[in-house]
Amino acid sequence: MNKFFLLGKYSSDAIQKMSGRRTQQARQLIEELGGQTREIYALLGEHDLIFIVEFERMTDAMKASMALSKMTGISFSTAAAIPVEEFDAMLDEL
Repeated sequence: MNKFFLLGKYSSDAIQKMSGRRTQQARQLIEELGGQTREIYALLGEHDLIFIVEFERMTDAMKASMALSKMTGISFSTAAAIPVEEFDAMLDEL
């Protein structure tokens, strides 16, 4: 499985609909799309949320990001991630 970060920014409408129930619905949606939610954090700063998820393919992560935006009204941007050890190994190959 590949790891992705989904960075979310609340709209004013999305803030009005915040709830623990919606968080559970988001976790369920990710699972229904073939992914696994590893962690979710609330943030201070440029982004309001980060979902750390795993999917087989990048297109699945993109689909989940769009589906979550549609369901919640939260704007998500998606970034692929690899462990720094794998990154360092790539550097050693250069």
